[in-house]
Amino acid sequence: MSGTTAAEREDLRRSVRDLLDRHAGDAARSTAIDSELGHDPRLWSRLAELGATALSIPEELGGAGYGAVEQSVVLEELGRSLACTPFLGTVVLAGSALAAVGGASAQEHLAGIAEGSTTAALALAEDDGRWRTSGFATTGDRMPDGWRLTGAKTLVADGADADLIVVAAETSVGPSLFLVTGSEGVERTRLRTLDLTRRMASITLDAAPAELLGTAGEAERVLEAVLDAAMVALAAEQVGAARACLEASVSYAKERVQFGRQIGSFQAVKHRCADMFAKVQLASAASAEAAQAVDEADDPGRARVAAAVAHLVCSEAAMTTATENIHVHGGIGFTWEHAAHHYFRRAKASQLLLGGPAVASERLLSRLGV
Repeated sequence: MSGTTAAEREDLRRSVRDLLDRHAGDAARSTAIDSELGHDPRLWSRLAELGATALSIPEELGGAGYGAVEQSVVLEELGRSLACTPFLGTVVLAGSALAAVGGASAQEHLAGIAEGSTTAALALAEDDGRWRTSGFATTGDRMPDGWRLTGAKTLVADGADADLIVVAAETSVGPSLFLVTGSEGVERTRLRTLDLTRRMASITLDAAPAELLGTAGEAERVLEAVLDAAMVALAAEQVGAARACLEASVSYAKERVQFGRQIGSFQAVKHRCADMFAKVQLASAASAEAAQAVDEADDPGRARVAAAVAHLVCSEAAMTTATENIHVHGGIGFTWEHAAHHYFRRAKASQLLLGGPAVASERLLSRLGV
């Protein structure tokens, strides 16, 4: 159950939106894309000062102790502005993994994430790009001086410059999670991917020293929980982006004049905007249901189904609205100078991040017992 009232969540939304309106507009986004880190560290610090990075981290692990409902408010606003931040990699992926594992080491690093002094990444996907919870090609071996990791990871969100990396690897007793904080045996390579607003990296591990997180062989349970958190988080972010595309389309349809009329008066444009509105409303409902179900935690089966539904519905809504936004804007929407292509790129990349529509459909069917 959410620990805040609707009024409190609206106050949070206004605070985050005001911050992003001032520091994460189109010009700031372009500057961040071209920067070395791919994001503005000052914006990250301001989000932390606002409490955004600590919201969903349990109080006993150094956070604010709220849940997915409150975090979804922040993610919607990040999606709306398409802000370049390491929020997904640090707070959602690595943060969820550390929180699920628990323990003194996790608590130390989560406290750093909560206060904005630590960035993190989850190294999971390998050559085929699949989100898996076992059967990793990357291996962890117990040596006299500790654990060593060998293998390669790809599509690591925010992994190129993260302070610490949570790595999934196979061991003699099954899939396990490890923490890598040093540079020995670690090679990071920035990837040029479709989404310019979210940095991805490949990571090669060559007998890299690592710390075991939790108990060896128990990563599957943790990674399933992280998958749910990722789907709920991406859904909220996609709702924000979809709503931004709808608002941009409606605004342009009202101001753009052709043949002596606002283009919004033409039936084809009106119908596009109406379809976009319906998609956004449906996505918003699916996202809210998933976040609430996860927080209530009284029916894990319902929560897992709701997360999978939200991922499917919100991914489609983001793709549809981002595409229609370009169409409504016409020629200018196809130019690199216009922000529409950033929303389209983010929508497609997010849709594919956890395996794509076909994998998402199979995941939902599996959770429904089909």
